[in-house]
Amino acid sequence: MILKDVEWETLPFTNDLLEAKLFKQIMFGPSGFKLRRKDGVPSILSDHVFGNKVRILDEGLILEKWNSTESKELPDFDICLYVPDEDSLKPLTNIKCFDWHMSEKVDNELSFKWFDGTQGGEVKVAL
Repeated sequence: MILKDVEWETLPFTNDLLEAKLFKQIMFGPSGFKLRRKDGVPSILSDHVFGNKVRILDEGLILEKWNSTESKELPDFDICLYVPDEDSLKPLTNIKCFDWHMSEKVDNELSFKWFDGTQGGEVKVAL
């Protein structure tokens, strides 16, 4: 996803629930975004900066919450579950690299794989 200007745009893969606005572009790295709900409901999301990775689950949305927007402190992300009905953001795990993905969901357990260019790993978390 590439957002070109500072206008709010619908965030893909959110079932038309969230809008994003570019907050910070990291040179040779990812972009950080401010998020808000399209339905106008005030949200806990406005307190944080997020990456553009979004995964939809029955339980809610998996989001990448940045712990810093300072280039020298990145990557440092909390992978969180956002539950729209409760407007809650539950941290699931911390990832210290840009290259990560949700590899599988079995019952109430998620697996995330990561690779930092040198080494990789997997972490399993309960929802």
